[in-house]
Amino acid sequence: MQYVHKVYNYVMIDEALIRTFFATLELEPEIADIYIALYTHGPQTISELARNSGIERTRIYRLSDKIASSGLIELETQYKRTIYKAAPISNIQILITKKEQQLRALKSSAPKMTSMFSAPARDLSATKVQFYYGADGAKQVFWNQTKATTETVAILHENMQNKTGASFFERWVHRCNERQLKHRGIISDAFIATQKDWYRAHNNERLANWEAHYMPDATFPITHSTIVYDNVTVHYNWRDAEVFALEIYNRLIADTHRRYFELLWRLAQPVNDLAGPREA
Repeated sequence: MQYVHKVYNYVMIDEALIRTFFATLELEPEIADIYIALYTHGPQTISELARNSGIERTRIYRLSDKIASSGLIELETQYKRTIYKAAPISNIQILITKKEQQLRALKSSAPKMTSMFSAPARDLSATKVQFYYGADGAKQVFWNQTKATTETVAILHENMQNKTGASFFERWVHRCNERQLKHRGIISDAFIATQKDWYRAHNNERLANWEAHYMPDATFPITHSTIVYDNVTVHYNWRDAEVFALEIYNRLIADTHRRYFELLWRLAQPVNDLAGPREA
């Protein structure tokens, strides 16, 4: 069968709503862009889809399993090529049903979880060191940060969303903004580069109370990220072959790292993290 590349649907669609809806279902943000491209232009080869969606071919290949399991995009294998088609949007009801089932399971487990942790709260003045390994561990550290009762200060090697993905990042930002948490960060060229790379393709909710200062590598190389809030000091490193995080619960150590931060903050210059130091 020969597919002719043409625009199938001229009806105006709310792309922002589609992306938000897909993100709520915890689908990769690129799947929303792929669905929009298929809805607009009809069935396509991967080359056409890459061009119309703005997503690289290699990324579409890596998403193939998730695309198929979403039930929203159909793949038809032909001789030496695969044709991508938009499935009926009514298929989204299947995903909603799965979410409802998950929610019911969570609700049924909640009373037991509450009773398990109803013992008196631990002494927060006690020292504790917690090690986390892998991507899920790093995400847990980030989520712990949303429970902060004080300002968060951080020395950041790169942004988090390029690693965590859009769905987690959006929930994290929303919770931080909901609690009106204040953040200050010292960043370098590596952080600014990852911010620009992310926001060229995404338009997420951003931290409402975020201020950044720029520190050049020649003055102070930032090789990993440090976060401080309450009595917690976090060191984390997220690289392809090594992902780990270390939480230290100790008031004196946290206060010392805050003083380090303030010294660097005064040396660094205010910056727009999407513009860079020369354009700020």
